[in-house]
Amino acid sequence: MKRGSVIGNIAKDLGIGVSTLSSRKPRIDPERNNKRHCEMNLSSGDLIVSDRIDRESLCSKKATCVLKQELVLENPLELHRISIHVNDVNDNSPQFSENLISFEIRESAVKGAKFLLTEAYDADIGSNAVQRYVLENNEHFTINVDTDVSGRRHCELVLVKELDREKENELNLILTALDGGSPQRSGTATIHVTVLDANDNAPVFTKAVYHASVPENAPLNTVVITVSASDADNGPNGDVTYNFDHISDDQVSLFALDTKTGEITVTGLIDYEAETSIELRIRAKDGPGLASYATVNIEVTDVNDNPPIINLKSLSASIPENAPPGTEVGIINVQDRDSDNNKQVRCFIQQSVPFKLVPSIKNYYSLVTTGQLDREVVSDYNITITATDEGSPPLSSSKSVHLSVADINDNPPVFEEQSYSAYVTENNRPGSSLCSVTARDPDWRQNGTVVYSLLPGEVNGAQVSSYLSVNGDTGVIHAVRSFDYEQWRSFKVQVMARDNGSPPLSSNVSVSVFISDVNDNSPQILYPTPEGNSFMTELVPKAAHGGSLVSKVIAVDADSGQNAWLSYHIVKSTDPGLFTIGLHSGEIRTQRDISESDSMKQNLIVAVKDNGQPSLSATCSMHLLISDNLAEVPELKDISYDDKNSKLTWYLIIALVCVSTFFLTFIIIILGVRFCRRRKPRMLFDGAVAIPSAYLPPNYADVDGTGTLRSTYNYDAYLTTGSRTSDFKFVSSYNDNMLPADQTLRKSPSDFADPFDDLDSSVECAHGDLSYSVQEELKRGSVIGNIAKDLGIGVSMLSSRKARVDVDGSDKRFVGIDARNGDLVVADRIDREEHCGEKPSCVLKFDLLLENPLELHRLSLQAEYQTTLRENSPLKTFVITVSATDADEGINGHVTYEFSRISEKSRNMFSLDQNTGEITVIGEIDYEDGSKYELFVEAKDGYGLTSEAKVIIKITDMNDNAPMIHVKSLNVPIPENVSPGTEVGIINVQDRDSDNNKQILYPTPEGNSFMTELVPKAAHGGSLVSKVIAVDADSGQNAWLSYHIVKSTDPGLFTIDVDGTGTLRSTYNYDAYLTTGSRTSDFKFVSSYNDNTLPADQTLRKSPSDFADPFDDLDSSVESPRTPEKMTLCGFEPASFGFVVLFVVAQCAHGDLSYSVQEELKRGSVIGNIAKDLGLEVSMLSTRKARVDVEGSDKRFVGIDARNGDLVVADRIDREEHCGEKPSCVLKFDLLLENPLELHRLSLQVQDVNDNNPVFSKGIVKLEIRESADKGAKYRIIEAHDADIGQNAVQNYILQQNANFVFSTQTSSDGSKYGELVLNKELDREEQQEMKLLLTAVDGGSPQRSGTVVIQVVVLDANDNAPVFTQAEYQTTLRENSPLKTSVITVSATDADEGINGHVTYEFGRISEKSRNMFSLDQNTGEITVIGEIDYEEGSKYELFVEAKDGYGLTSVAKVIIKITDVNDNAPMIHVKSLNVPIPENVSPGTEVGIINVQDRDSDNNKQVRCFIQQSVPFKLVSSIKNYYSLVTTGQLDREVVSDYNITITATDEGSPPLSSSKSVHLSVADINDNPPVFEEQSYSAYVTENNKPGSSLCSVTARDPDWRQNGTVVYSLLPGEVNGAQVSSYLSVNGDTGVIHAVRSFDYEQWRSFKVQVMARDNGSPPLSSNVSVSVFISDVNDNSPQILYPTPEGNSFMTELVPKAAHGGSLVSKVIAVDADSGQNAWLSYHIVKSTDPGLFTIGLHSGEIRTQRDISESDSMKQNLIVAVKDNGQPSLSATCSMHLLISDNLAEVPELKDISYDDKNSKLTWYLIIALVCVSTFFLTFIIIILGVRFCRRRKPRMLFDGAVAIPSAYLPPNYADVDGTGTLRSTYNYDAYLTTGSRTSDFKFVSSYNDNTLPADQTLRKSPSDFADPFDDLDSAVELTD
Repeated sequence: MKRGSVIGNIAKDLGIGVSTLSSRKPRIDPERNNKRHCEMNLSSGDLIVSDRIDRESLCSKKATCVLKQELVLENPLELHRISIHVNDVNDNSPQFSENLISFEIRESAVKGAKFLLTEAYDADIGSNAVQRYVLENNEHFTINVDTDVSGRRHCELVLVKELDREKENELNLILTALDGGSPQRSGTATIHVTVLDANDNAPVFTKAVYHASVPENAPLNTVVITVSASDADNGPNGDVTYNFDHISDDQVSLFALDTKTGEITVTGLIDYEAETSIELRIRAKDGPGLASYATVNIEVTDVNDNPPIINLKSLSASIPENAPPGTEVGIINVQDRDSDNNKQVRCFIQQSVPFKLVPSIKNYYSLVTTGQLDREVVSDYNITITATDEGSPPLSSSKSVHLSVADINDNPPVFEEQSYSAYVTENNRPGSSLCSVTARDPDWRQNGTVVYSLLPGEVNGAQVSSYLSVNGDTGVIHAVRSFDYEQWRSFKVQVMARDNGSPPLSSNVSVSVFISDVNDNSPQILYPTPEGNSFMTELVPKAAHGGSLVSKVIAVDADSGQNAWLSYHIVKSTDPGLFTIGLHSGEIRTQRDISESDSMKQNLIVAVKDNGQPSLSATCSMHLLISDNLAEVPELKDISYDDKNSKLTWYLIIALVCVSTFFLTFIIIILGVRFCRRRKPRMLFDGAVAIPSAYLPPNYADVDGTGTLRSTYNYDAYLTTGSRTSDFKFVSSYNDNMLPADQTLRKSPSDFADPFDDLDSSVECAHGDLSYSVQEELKRGSVIGNIAKDLGIGVSMLSSRKARVDVDGSDKRFVGIDARNGDLVVADRIDREEHCGEKPSCVLKFDLLLENPLELHRLSLQAEYQTTLRENSPLKTFVITVSATDADEGINGHVTYEFSRISEKSRNMFSLDQNTGEITVIGEIDYEDGSKYELFVEAKDGYGLTSEAKVIIKITDMNDNAPMIHVKSLNVPIPENVSPGTEVGIINVQDRDSDNNKQILYPTPEGNSFMTELVPKAAHGGSLVSKVIAVDADSGQNAWLSYHIVKSTDPGLFTIDVDGTGTLRSTYNYDAYLTTGSRTSDFKFVSSYNDNTLPADQTLRKSPSDFADPFDDLDSSVESPRTPEKMTLCGFEPASFGFVVLFVVAQCAHGDLSYSVQEELKRGSVIGNIAKDLGLEVSMLSTRKARVDVEGSDKRFVGIDARNGDLVVADRIDREEHCGEKPSCVLKFDLLLENPLELHRLSLQVQDVNDNNPVFSKGIVKLEIRESADKGAKYRIIEAHDADIGQNAVQNYILQQNANFVFSTQTSSDGSKYGELVLNKELDREEQQEMKLLLTAVDGGSPQRSGTVVIQVVVLDANDNAPVFTQAEYQTTLRENSPLKTSVITVSATDADEGINGHVTYEFGRISEKSRNMFSLDQNTGEITVIGEIDYEEGSKYELFVEAKDGYGLTSVAKVIIKITDVNDNAPMIHVKSLNVPIPENVSPGTEVGIINVQDRDSDNNKQVRCFIQQSVPFKLVSSIKNYYSLVTTGQLDREVVSDYNITITATDEGSPPLSSSKSVHLSVADINDNPPVFEEQSYSAYVTENNKPGSSLCSVTARDPDWRQNGTVVYSLLPGEVNGAQVSSYLSVNGDTGVIHAVRSFDYEQWRSFKVQVMARDNGSPPLSSNVSVSVFISDVNDNSPQILYPTPEGNSFMTELVPKAAHGGSLVSKVIAVDADSGQNAWLSYHIVKSTDPGLFTIGLHSGEIRTQRDISESDSMKQNLIVAVKDNGQPSLSATCSMHLLISDNLAEVPELKDISYDDKNSKLTWYLIIALVCVSTFFLTFIIIILGVRFCRRRKPRMLFDGAVAIPSAYLPPNYADVDGTGTLRSTYNYDAYLTTGSRTSDFKFVSSYNDNTLPADQTLRKSPSDFADPFDDLDSAVELTD
């Protein structure tokens, strides 16, 4: 209904007048919904619609829908229930959950097939809901609508006519759902039917013949052409793949065909010279195997692609450097495989070298010199020869030729330096090396070998050899004797360097030898003379001042340089401080002025040291007399003394003093260090430790840089690992005689241990990958493979090496290792879909870890192929790739490859990649061992379906076998009288290669002819003698021949050329003669037509020995060159009479013998009779040494029985071993007869016998066939292999009798038999899931042999069963508010099918959006779980429809009813309906201030609510109508006490457990003016400093009025009054708003110090209220008065003097300064300071007492007159001061001072002065010692823990001068005051306790002190504790 529509009239129905409605404040509240759907029209009383009412959103599918509202009336409070019944209208159209419903139906689907459709949903109910379905008219489908027990209608799509994809590959049908409302509504969905294809069309090429062209040498992957074929089928049936069909092996290696796109690309080298056009046959095949063919013709276009090839035919190994220009050093040949202009070649040398190329015949060039060579300049030349053809673009090639230049002796040795200097220290050891001279000779070897020698000469009259020697090989010069620097300092010698050339060359050099000084002479003292007992004395004047020259020590040193640099030191003296000596001058001077106290007799001991290493020294004594003349020395002789005794005495004294001093000092230092270290915390130094500077000897001084050390000591610091401080490695000094530092380090070699020793062991290494194939869903424990076997590890090692399998990125272990047998087993369920989804390939990767040591392993086809392979191909050479495709997907289409039937020999030669099908070489390919290999490759998909292809590999021969020469017979020794032509041996030459690789054309190897060539005696060098002609059937590089003479009688006489450029000057013709003793022509003797030449036969007769074979040891001595070229050896023998005998020994066949024999005959079986067949007598066989030889084998299969001439079997003959599957097997032998030599070919035809059984490559053949397979389906079975041939091979297959299959035997193109398993009867998996059939292969031999294999057929399921639920309807209950993921119920449906056909998935069918957001259905398990909030109040019952579907779409539906059980989950809700705020604080108790409504969404007891207020507040709830409450006051309110109330209203229901809710209601109390202002304090005090500025603020008064706003606003004012007779306002003012009091004028502390005023505070209420407070103003003092000194009086010029006794001790009271200050407090606290004094260290003044005391004892040296200037300061800020002068006289009485102004004294009494000086020195020494001890003790005590002294320590009384006058306390005190000092506990200093005077009649100190309280101020404020004052 529209907004404003009238539902009913409330006023009329309630009997209330419309006029009273407004006054009653009517309102309508929803009961459970915050949304208000209705409201009242107050003008008419009508109940009208205020918001849209939707029955479906309110009540969903409920049959009745009631909307409940509440009508509330106030004044008085009334509540009325309003129930509105909402009727359904047809306002919702039916809706499908999916707008597009997709089906995939095969065109082979049968008529009547049904497909369940999702039903439409209509939110309306009853007749307005869905009533029927209508399907768009079509010829293939209708719908069938069924109604279940619940009245729910669902429909099925029914196939009424078969589909045909070729006519229509998809259908779109409109399905309409109609309801029964008026007007009728409908909803539609589109049904999209995709017709799946059946394979009934073959691929069709766009062209029958394709033409393309490609340039030769086209890059790899160049696209040649793309063929295209289309297939009308769809999906796998229309998926076309392309393959080559019957192309040659060369073409397979040249082109690749993309199986998917049909793109033909280049994969090999396209060579125009090899082939100009290529024809390819292409086959296009669809998924199930229908095929068509097309032809591709490819034309190859020629390009210039062959660069010239440079061949080095001849090269001189070494060229003499004196070779003249034009000398030929090499011959170069250039070839180009291209034709026409492309092969025209230009050859040149690019570098600037002394060589050039001279063209010769055709493409031959001579390399000749063009200039003079010099080996010393350039010893080797790397010449680059470049050849460029005339092609377009031109191609070039280069070849580097290395030429070395031979040396001649043309350079003398040259010394590296013009002269040499050798330095040697004197006193050297004989034999020590001085220096080394080096001469270089650029010549080679002996020409450049240098020998050194000394030239004869003299040094100081002696031979050089007596001083020096030189090593002839190294040039090292050694000293023969020791040298003395003092004798001579240098000399010269001459050294000669000579080479070993012929003739030898030499050169000389001078060597200067310099002898350096060492410190081997001590200093010699010239003055004073140290010899004898003479007593030398120097006089020193008494008046000598400091620095006066007294005497001089003179010394010299025979050494020089640093060694002669002397230094002087006073070792001992009578008065150590009186004299000093110049360090380097030796001058003795006074250090100070001579005094009377100095001893007259002064003795000095002076040491003189040189600067050598080590230093040498000498000492002398010096005697000095302090006197002006000798007359003062009455007995000079008394001064003398026994020098020997005195020296000894002095030495002993000096030694004793030194030792004692050192020992005492050492003990003190050790004790002090240990004592202090115990108290120091140990410090850790992090970082480098500072190294003190190097120690320098104390007797070395650096004066102007001349006294430096001769050596520098260097230290290297190394920071060791694992240390926080630096450990140091000291390296040796540059001074050789120091201990090397590394010797020190040897003490701790472990310090340098490598901290990274174990680094290698931590490296993880991956050793290999293992790959296995496994089906998903295998049971736990299923065996996948054997780890131990595959890794080659014993089973026992797996446990010891802790073998384990880890999974990358997962905690789940899918596989494990069975340690008992090494098997890799399934450890957990493996679900392919879970891990890989829909990926076609699914690989799980694992890490297999082995420890000790650590290892890591990763666990992660054409019917016939033909190719060729060159023998000796390297390992891993690619052979061919077989390829097979599978139309299935996933694991069903994953193809792997393996060899099926293969010999062990082939298995060792070839490897097959199981994933790619690539066959590679893994063994040695030898054409001679096998020229053809047949391999059978089996391709298998994931479920075991297989196919087989045959691969034929033909081996092409390489000329890799040199001819082998066998000496078949040799008669040795040979009698010397044998006639020429006598046969002495038989030589056999064999070559294992085939065809032309074993041919020698000339000299002809056939026959036994001995060919001789004549060489004229006059033949010049380079003349043509003969020529060897040979050809090679190979092409290109393989046919390029080179000729070499391997052995000759005279190696330097003949050479062999390439194309015979040097011809003989004459032509020689020859006749042939037949020699005797031969059945054939052994020798062909020729004679020249030139009559002058000796006939050859005569020559031969002269020297029969010349025919001896010079190559008897050829087999062992000739080494075949390791080059790709194939060599054939020929023999040449030069004759001694000017001609050469050319011979070739070869075999000559006279007749072939052929026999036929069966294999496997016993030894000794007769094959035939040799003697009879050859027409020989049996006895001749022995005499002619008849024997049978086998080519290329040491094994003899046949032999000759010499007794009867039979040819017999000598060893087992196995036809299969020798010939494999060849139809004809012939073994060839050589039958040799000697005397004369005859050779017969013996052919043995080996016949096959049936000695091998047929063998299948596998024991079990597994097939997986679907039960839907059609009758007649064929499955190829691997064929059996029989090593026999012909009739003895496999002829037939026999299959075990069964009901389903028959076996069809087929014959392939090569005649082999294979079979196919044919389905004769359809399979039914439900009857039999698996069957095993025995297949027998039989051959045709006699007796017949057979082999068997088991065929295991696994019947795969077809989808012919729909899922079936266990129940048609499921019912369950669910508590509301159940947690997420709570399991509600599990529906279950089963499918009789298997695999994907029986894999059932679940999904919701018809379900509302609300239910979809609340429940989730696991598509695999059928478990329904909670995913949303379950609320009983929103819905108490849910109906869900679950659809079960198998893998191919068959479905069924079940209904699930979920009933929600209610729980008390809704707390009561409190609503404030009315609230009167603020509340006047004077309202009477019982006043209603608000109306509260409480609701609970639960039902029954759960919605019964109790409402109350918990706090103690003056309010309560009074129950009204139903759940309404009135909030009323219960007592008097006071806003000033509580201005606001936050009342918490609590409502609790009656549920179990009960639920509560609270609501805070804020009530404010309105104010009335009932409180006067109240000051915060009862009185206020204000403090102001004198001299303040007018207007400055003194203080602030604050009054508070608890009333609100103007009632609480306070105004301040001063009450009238007088201060010192003046109005208050003349002194102060107050701010009326803030209460701040200000000074109107400036105050003076000296006039008055305080006064009081009254301040009033008044509010702005009506009437206003007020209160008063008193304010006291205190004026504080400032430092504005300076101190006034009372004593001594500063006025006038009076001169006041105090007497100080001479005997006054330190601390004695001398006088006192007395001062006062008009200020008070701190400002009047005075301090005293001495500003200036005559002797600053003599007197001190008390800081606060003004007492002047002595700092130390008075001494005689102190001035009698002492003047002090004392400053007196106060403690103000800033401080003020005054000064006064104090005059003191140091005297015992005035009589000692006759004239006060004259303080001089008579200084003649020197004796008294000396005594005083001595006393002063003694006292000072004692005092200084005492101070040092005290300081040391205190220094150490500071580091001791603080000690507590129990009791006071008495300090002796201080001395005070007696009887000082005191006039009223202004002078010194009349009595002596003594003070005892006590050290209190816990204090580091002395706190003083003042005690009374010892003089009883003296005023007590405490009374005197009371006169000036400030005198007691603590002068020790900065000490640790305060001064303790006691009476």
